[in-house]
Amino acid sequence: MEPMQTVTARSKPRILLAASGSVAAIKFGSLCHSFCEWAEIRAVATKSSMHFIDKASLPRDTLLYTDDDEWSSWKKIGDIVLHIELRKWADVMVIAPLSANTLAKIAGGLCDNLLTCIVRAWDFDKPLFVAPAMNTFMWNNPFTAQHLDSITGLGITLISPITKRLACGDYGNGAMAEPSLICSSVMLHINSQVQPLGNSNG
Repeated sequence: MEPMQTVTARSKPRILLAASGSVAAIKFGSLCHSFCEWAEIRAVATKSSMHFIDKASLPRDTLLYTDDDEWSSWKKIGDIVLHIELRKWADVMVIAPLSANTLAKIAGGLCDNLLTCIVRAWDFDKPLFVAPAMNTFMWNNPFTAQHLDSITGLGITLISPITKRLACGDYGNGAMAEPSLICSSVMLHINSQVQPLGNSNG
């Protein structure tokens, strides 16, 4: 991957946005709009997340991939393997929302759908961000801490959930961070890694 000069430079960063099966996936359209203002995006959605995603809310011409695309794209040796192609394409991956179920899968190394196959094949020299979203009792469950320790140990960056009224009616921690915060967190990270135009090591 050639080094990115700036977020607003000639070459936009390529960001793969992924949604797993949480009610917070209703905000996925907003998340995609926030990123497409300054990055080239592609989107991945699990089967359960599609229950909450309004495809009409996505930016126009957004390429949205689902499990059906993974299984239909390969028929013979020499055909592309979609999760590998998406991993190669992306400079950064962002999973928002990250459900308790998908968190557990990633922590255990499972790869039974397009999203988790991409993560299992991910090049961890490239950034991977996650924004969890789950019920407060699920967030406070001891398994969650164990799973977060496992994935952050791989170098995955956690964008912590917030405290608010949840979709289930409970009030507490576990709500996905707002799309604007997720977007700004990723942009700040990218900009912190960028060498300003005109600078040289010599």
